[in-house]
Amino acid sequence: MADPIPEPRYRLVDADLLRRLMARTGTGRGISVRQLAAASGVSHGTIENLAQGRIKTARPDVAHQICQAIGVDLLILWAPTGRAAPLEEGHEARPRLRLAS
Repeated sequence: MADPIPEPRYRLVDADLLRRLMARTGTGRGISVRQLAAASGVSHGTIENLAQGRIKTARPDVAHQICQAIGVDLLILWAPTGRAAPLEEGHEARPRLRLAS
């Protein structure tokens, strides 16, 4: 039986970049973790963990909501994962299909 296809995820390019973008959003003002959580509808814990580098991926809706709240384009802060892009740095991407030998 084939492994289930994992839900698509986005990999955070750099936690430090997220923190810098929070310090100066698209409006030119800073935004705290709690303010970003309220503005994006993403939990405070998730944003804190992303900003501290404890988690490195997020669902597409979360990635989009964060970017919209801080006023940046998605691909500035996130990299899509999939066949050619690993979920974590230093790991190979998992193939979605198993080919018969």
